[in-house]
Amino acid sequence: MQAISISFFRFEGVFARLWAFAQMQFARRKLERIPEIGFYKLFGTGTGEGFTPVPNFGVYAVMATWPDLETARARVEGAQAFRDYRAHASESGTVYLSAVASRGRWDAREPFEVSQAEPAPRPIAVLTRATVRGRHLLRFWGRTPDISETVRAQDHLRFKIGMGEVPWVQQVTFSIWDDPESMLAFAYRSSSHGEAVRRVRDGRWFKEELYARFRVLHWDGTWDGRDPLRALAGTPA
Repeated sequence: MQAISISFFRFEGVFARLWAFAQMQFARRKLERIPEIGFYKLFGTGTGEGFTPVPNFGVYAVMATWPDLETARARVEGAQAFRDYRAHASESGTVYLSAVASRGRWDAREPFEVSQAEPAPRPIAVLTRATVRGRHLLRFWGRTPDISETVRAQDHLRFKIGMGEVPWVQQVTFSIWDDPESMLAFAYRSSSHGEAVRRVRDGRWFKEELYARFRVLHWDGTWDGRDPLRALAGTPA
């Protein structure tokens, strides 16, 4: 079963942040040399809740696909590229996932192999990725303040971050929820997010997009000083 890792790194101090920024270019060669790595991406992040156009030069992320969970954990723990990131970071955490649903394309390909979706995973992780059409950039970013405020108020949201491959244009959101019902209530029934989804669909704001749901397999490390999944009953160890 394919496993997906998303590793998050926090950097403090000028030198560490300059190093991390440079890795957006230089880490690619290191990642390409890791045995059994598949599709991978490097991300910067946004300030505040992450869903803003202002870059956060203190937080970066790396996503990769692997043949299975055992390989994923071994490579993220032992490969030089990830060891270098952890050596420079003040904090890091990695979540391991398996896809239970995926639609759309990413760089003209389907990166995630979908595994059995039943029963509905608890907790559930969700990733959205889109390339925003240039003529809609101002409208797109104009919707984010209301959505960020709504996200902040969600009781059943365990982890959230906004990321980007290319600033302002290629955007990714990632979140982990207690259960599918809470995630769906926010996605389709909250006024700000639901209205944003309708406007995006009706106006064809995106050139390419992908939406995926995941079963959470494991979490290593901490974020904001804690394991974000520890409070979740039934989360795999």
